[in-house]
Amino acid sequence: QVQLVESGGGLVQAGGSLRLSCAASGRIMFRITDMAWYRQAPGKQRELIASITSGGSTNYADSVKGRFTIARDNAKNTVYLQMNSLKPEDTAVYYCNRFVGSTYTWGQGTQVTVSS
Repeated sequence: QVQLVESGGGLVQAGGSLRLSCAASGRIMFRITDMAWYRQAPGKQRELIASITSGGSTNYADSVKGRFTIARDNAKNTVYLQMNSLKPEDTAVYYCNRFVGSTYTWGQGTQVTVSS
């Protein structure tokens, strides 16, 4: 079993910043696992917004490119999402999970709310 615990969400005004963290534990070889951040807005499907390979290569959805930065700390089994210039349309529950292959059991996510 793999446990994923997201944190760092909150309420922020448009233009503000937040840094999300996701700690992975259990039966995972984190340093060789490609990871990603996903989000799910009310009434919408969960979407992939950023990924990072085991080697550190990153990729972003067009909607967050230039504003969000994904990073990882293999020593801490943690993946981060730095979110800048937040917009009301970024309001969603944010999750992390594996990027390639079957996803692990989803964590509870962390709520991000951006007010206009």
